[in-house]
Amino acid sequence: MSTPSAPAITMANEPAAAAPRPAGTTTTTADQATIGKSLVIKGEVTGSESLYIDGRVEGSISLAGNRVTIGRNGVVAANINAREIVVLGKVRGNLTASDRVDIRSDGSLTGDVVAARISIEDGAYFKGGIDIRKGGTPVQTKPNGKDESAPVPEPVAASARA
Repeated sequence: MSTPSAPAITMANEPAAAAPRPAGTTTTTADQATIGKSLVIKGEVTGSESLYIDGRVEGSISLAGNRVTIGRNGVVAANINAREIVVLGKVRGNLTASDRVDIRSDGSLTGDVVAARISIEDGAYFKGGIDIRKGGTPVQTKPNGKDESAPVPEPVAASARA
């Protein structure tokens, strides 16, 4: 069994900057799958665990409640739907995140982003549109890949005042 090229746990003797995740995040290899540098996947990727991609993926990735990280060697041509998406490599496709999208300094994204929060570091490449949505706004994706937001009335706020 080979270890992922990006360590999931920062060891005491390694500098904290070597980890591809922000400080305070505790994803370990036990709850994160890895697609290695030499792997090529064409099709649909679904599941219920976080995913680190250092290889090539073409198709679609749907890990709704989890994190998808595209590593520095990762090349993805897919629409991605996840809770959190971190781009360190190259992505061509639309990203939909229920929480946040991070495009790091070496990352490249060509496609639209729908998320509650987005972060684009200096030096990152981004070409596309950004749609900031509150966490409760559902996104309906049509088969042609275009999305339409379904406005959600806010009866909770009205009933709170009554």
